[in-house]
Amino acid sequence: MATVEQPDPLLKEDNAGDGNDGVRRRDFLDIAAVSFGVVGVGAVAFPLVNQMAPPADVMALASIEVDLTNIAEGQAIKASWRKQPVFIRNLTQAEIDEANAVDVSGLRDKESLAERTKEGKANWLVTMGVCTHLGCVPTGVVTGENKGDYNGYFCPCHGSHYDTAGRIRKGPAPTNLVVPEFEFLDDSTIRIG
Repeated sequence: MATVEQPDPLLKEDNAGDGNDGVRRRDFLDIAAVSFGVVGVGAVAFPLVNQMAPPADVMALASIEVDLTNIAEGQAIKASWRKQPVFIRNLTQAEIDEANAVDVSGLRDKESLAERTKEGKANWLVTMGVCTHLGCVPTGVVTGENKGDYNGYFCPCHGSHYDTAGRIRKGPAPTNLVVPEFEFLDDSTIRIG
């Protein structure tokens, strides 16, 4: 007895070359599987990448303005920017001369005072108040605090000494205190960030 095989109309697997250009069942399944895969990868990757972005409260402090009118010559203040201390110091002429007298080629992190301050504003030194060794807050801002061997800043955690320009002179810190991005809005106001 002979059997007659009838093709299943839903299975169009073998109709290549028969002139039918419609979407095959296998094509639909491939596209659906790839689509679910892409959505799944995106659902997993987005939270991972998004958690690395700074939180909203930090972004709200992306830049701060500081009024310098109340900082007398020889004084310094601590400000807070992005939850980290910033030292703003109004250098005396003697401190500027002392910083400029240093041979930069002998420093661990070779920067002159002019490279660390704005042109025409050499008396305003703005640095992050974070030791570049392990992130402690150096002393030397408030009157009476230890300013180290070079009359600048001293890190009490591991003994790094910074000079009046915030440059590392002694101790384990590898680099100078970081100068954040800042600009003068006028003669007595700066914007940090």
